[in-house]
Amino acid sequence: MAGIVTAPSVTAMLRKHAENQPEKEAAAFVADPLREDGTQWLTYAELDGRARSLAVRLHRSSIGPGERALLLYPAGLDFLVAFFGCLYAGVVAVPSSLPGRYRHERHRVRRIADDSGAAAILTDTGTRADVEAWCAEEGLGGLPLLATDEAGPGPGDWTMPATGHSTLAVLQYTSGSTGDPKGVMISHGNLLHNAENIADALGLDDTTRGGGWIPHFHDMGLMGLMTTPLMTGSATVLMSPSTFLKRPHLWLHMIDRLDIDFSAAPDFAYDVCSRRVTDAQAEGLDLSRWRHAVDGSEPVRSAVLDRFHRRFADYGLRPETLAPSYGMAEATLFVSGAIDVAPSSVRVDAGSLERDEFRPAVGESGRDVVNCGPPLGAEVLVVDPDTLRTLPEGSVGELWLRGPVVGHGYWGREATNEAEFRATTAEGDSGYLRTGDLGALYEGDLYITGRIKDVLNLRGRNLYPQDIEHELRVQRPELGNLVGACFAVPQTAGPGEDDVLVVTHEVRGIKDEERLRELAADMRLTVAREFGAPVGAVLLLRPGGVRRTTSGKIQRSAMRELFRAGALEPTYADYQPTLRPTAASREQAPA
Repeated sequence: MAGIVTAPSVTAMLRKHAENQPEKEAAAFVADPLREDGTQWLTYAELDGRARSLAVRLHRSSIGPGERALLLYPAGLDFLVAFFGCLYAGVVAVPSSLPGRYRHERHRVRRIADDSGAAAILTDTGTRADVEAWCAEEGLGGLPLLATDEAGPGPGDWTMPATGHSTLAVLQYTSGSTGDPKGVMISHGNLLHNAENIADALGLDDTTRGGGWIPHFHDMGLMGLMTTPLMTGSATVLMSPSTFLKRPHLWLHMIDRLDIDFSAAPDFAYDVCSRRVTDAQAEGLDLSRWRHAVDGSEPVRSAVLDRFHRRFADYGLRPETLAPSYGMAEATLFVSGAIDVAPSSVRVDAGSLERDEFRPAVGESGRDVVNCGPPLGAEVLVVDPDTLRTLPEGSVGELWLRGPVVGHGYWGREATNEAEFRATTAEGDSGYLRTGDLGALYEGDLYITGRIKDVLNLRGRNLYPQDIEHELRVQRPELGNLVGACFAVPQTAGPGEDDVLVVTHEVRGIKDEERLRELAADMRLTVAREFGAPVGAVLLLRPGGVRRTTSGKIQRSAMRELFRAGALEPTYADYQPTLRPTAASREQAPA
């Protein structure tokens, strides 16, 4: 939808819609799409008025332009008001998950508060007591804490802040799948260019609603499902992530009942729907009007797309609705997508892939790599991560991005920004973002193979952990609805210094020690047979034992560190003689 980037700011674009179509529905929060009273709406006039009122309140609280405000909200429309209220005040929004119950979750939010230099914390009245308790626990009691749904000044005293394309709008903290969260500096221009790229790719206009359950503090939720529809003048429809996780069929009914044109989710969500939505729950469902089911945020699996389409084809789901995509917070969001075509993949020769070559397999053996479409949101290069040499088509290397959607770097990390946001190829081409993702350009389309930091180098071979995790679930049905994490660690005994593989996986409902022993042995055999990899340990964990980000990505690096610290608590563990965890001495450790 051309014309979005001509606006001077996100604020100006939303103000334009509020003036031109004040009574049009702008945003909804859905508690239950099957109930007539299960949806709450805001018009453009209401969203704009509340955002202006909050901006006035922030100004009167001496929270000025350029200062950062930490946004701690449950899912709902209050977050949306707070986000735009910050932009209306020139304040930099810092969306975050709530502190949560677990120590690592609470510590992560504290790191975000410290790293951003937050000048205030914004929340709602229902959450305020919990946030106050967390602040006291973390020694943050001196920060101003505002419940933004309380009565405040009217919007009349608001004036447009001096914002333009280069003005910082949000610190989008990465999900921390490989380390501490880092705040990507996203400007108004980044947001506008991303919205226009998505609108052009998906054919969106002021009649095409977007929405879903992705958290508001995740780039796919905030930049894709919330900001983009509002920039086109349409509507965003939101649902709580917990609602989806408890009752995934409600996401699909929301798409049907509220006429959502495009929605998005990580790959695991489509798998969850295929496995858990019953015929009774799907009764009456009509997905024929769903134009774009974007699958991204983690490696897209061909089997998941096929299974999702087969499961819901009888409910009107068309194959071309499924849209495998690639994006990242450092590029605001959207980079590529296979739009309006049935999903496709290339079966790649496994041996060639280990040598960083993208070569179609001969015969049935090989690995299916999904086509994520042509680059649409940024210029993409494939580069050798060691020599920095640009690689030809058909080579696997690190993806480098350039364009107006690329963020302005990580907040407060200038040395990192010089290396990762202003990278130069061996040929002297400069100004690229190093993504850390591995992939290939093949016949003009983008194929993602993994993350550099996750690749397992075992006995001179490059293996991808997601392939091993997927194969285990395929061959062991009792693992199918759960998650695992594979990573490599150095041997602590025995000859040589080669790394060995550690396989962790959640299990449910198996308490008999003999069954756990057989399962661990079968998993070890599967890895040896299919991948020829040395397995140092198999750890079976309770559901929730595999560390994941707030968006569902597996934190393999965190799992590796927990293993090396002896901090995992398996229900059953099988260690080879050459490997011992730091804080455990038992070769086998049934719970």
